[in-house]
Order: sequence, then C-alpha cells, then structure tokens
Amino acid sequence: MQTLLKITHLVSKTFALWVLIFAFLAFKFPTYFIEIRHYITYLLGIVMFGMGITLTFNDFSEVVKHPRSVVIGVIGQFVIMPAIAFALAKIFALPADLAVGIILVGSCPGGTSSNVMTYLAKGNTALSVACTTISTLLAPLLTPVIFYVLASQWLEIDASAMFISVLKMVLLPILLGLIVRALCKQKIYEISKTMPLLSVISIVLILSAVVAVSKDKIVESGLLIFAVVVLHNCLGYLVGFSAAKLLRLDNYDSKAISIEVGMQNSGLGAALAAAHFNPIAAVPSAIFSFWHNVSGPIVANIFSTIKNRTQ
Repeated sequence: MQTLLKITHLVSKTFALWVLIFAFLAFKFPTYFIEIRHYITYLLGIVMFGMGITLTFNDFSEVVKHPRSVVIGVIGQFVIMPAIAFALAKIFALPADLAVGIILVGSCPGGTSSNVMTYLAKGNTALSVACTTISTLLAPLLTPVIFYVLASQWLEIDASAMFISVLKMVLLPILLGLIVRALCKQKIYEISKTMPLLSVISIVLILSAVVAVSKDKIVESGLLIFAVVVLHNCLGYLVGFSAAKLLRLDNYDSKAISIEVGMQNSGLGAALAAAHFNPIAAVPSAIFSFWHNVSGPIVANIFSTIKNRTQ
C-alpha cells in the first residue's frame, strides 16, 4: 500500500507533465486515443466519485464558521470566471465553437487542485475545500444556467440536456462516493488516499481524447486559444484576489479565494463540450487543465511570501 501511495503522490505532483506528455502523444498518434471519447463521461464520473469518498462533514464546517468568506468564494467562482470568459470571447472575436468552449470552462465549478495550491500558498485551505465542495454541488444548476445566458448568442444550447449531463457526471458520482464512505467507513479511508492517482489518469485520458479528436482545429487556432486560456486563468487569480480584498477579507482568505476562482474543473468542461458540441469546443478545457497546473504552483509560490495579516 505504501508503494501505491508513493506512486500516487509522485503522479499527482507531476500532473502537468503527464498532461503535456499525453497531449503530445495524442496529437502525434490520434488514432490510438480517439476511441477514448466514448468513455469521457465515465472517466469524469471516476474523478467525481473520488471526490465523494474523500468528503467529510469537516469539509462543510467552514461554511458554518465563516459563511461570508464561503459565499464570496462561490459567487466569485460563478461570476468572475464566466464574465472574464465572455469578455475575452468578445475582445478576440473567437469563432463560435471556441467562444462556447472558453465560456463553458469559465462556467464550471472550482477544481480540486485549488485546495493543494491554497495549502502551498499558506492560504485558508479549509475555505478552499469548502468553496470547491459547495460550487461543485451547485454546478448541476448554475453551470447550465450561466452558460446558457452567456453563450447562447453563439450556438443553440439545450440547457436542460446539459443539466441532466452535469447531474450524471458530477452529482450522482459524488453522492455514490458519500454513500460508499458512509457504509464502509474506516475501510474506505486507505483506498481514498489512492483516488488522486485514478483522478489524474482519468483526466489525462479525457484530455488526450479531446486533443486526438480536435487535432486539425488545434493546429489552426492553437496559439490564439492558448493565449486566451492563459489570460482567462491569470485574470481569474488577479480579479479573485482583488475582489476578496475589496470585500475586506484578510490575506489568508484572499489567497484561497484567488486560487479557487482561477482554477477550474476543466475535466467537466471537456466532458460537457465533447457531449454537447463540436469537439473543438473542448480544446479550451484541455489547454486550461494543463496551464492551470503550471500557473497554480507559480501563484502559490508568490502568495506564500505574502504575510497573512488582516488589512
């Protein structure tokens, strides 16, 4: 078991590297990865199930202790990133599929990587976990609604179908994970420690399938969409931190809010795009998944030098 835990830690720590390696392989040899697209929904379900079996009541304690900070974080997640995505799509006059893709990843809840980055940033990790959990549980309702409002001018969107998809991909696996944890209790504790390994493998496979299916479009618009994704992510950190400070949160909480806002559940974005739109719409999510795992440690390192004093 210890060997497996060491492998899990190593693979999780080098997540961005694995995304880059398999994205390259999928780009060079797409035929070996294209068929994975049929299993994207199930792969994302594994990720969400893993989140479910690691959740405890303590993860919700921050909501009771500091409800204002949690509300600010969740609202920031579902307002700041979608708004930035919409603005970037307009400013860069993105083609419809790419505009929809960038808005979709912006409308997704926070990614679990944000919790680790907040810890490294010496921020409020409990707040980050609470925000990720609450935003994920709200995603079946808020993600389709926000996405419909902002993206329907580019393409016809079936918000109800997307609502059902998010329920299947996110809420049901999480609930199943919670049930399994409740039934198995201590037995599931050791197993839950290895879930990050399965999550990394699942997300890498999802993104590989996206790259394989969208190879030609990536060649055509790769530099532009990469620049937009980088701006989206970096502006998320900046606006998230600024908004938290403006609302008089201290540095400890502001770091958590910033990272929570900037890092998205790009696996969900890729899965929804692949299920409902042209495969190219999943490319922003694929790039986001790689990039925010590069930018996250950089931002965490910068934030770790900022003292946690109330201002």
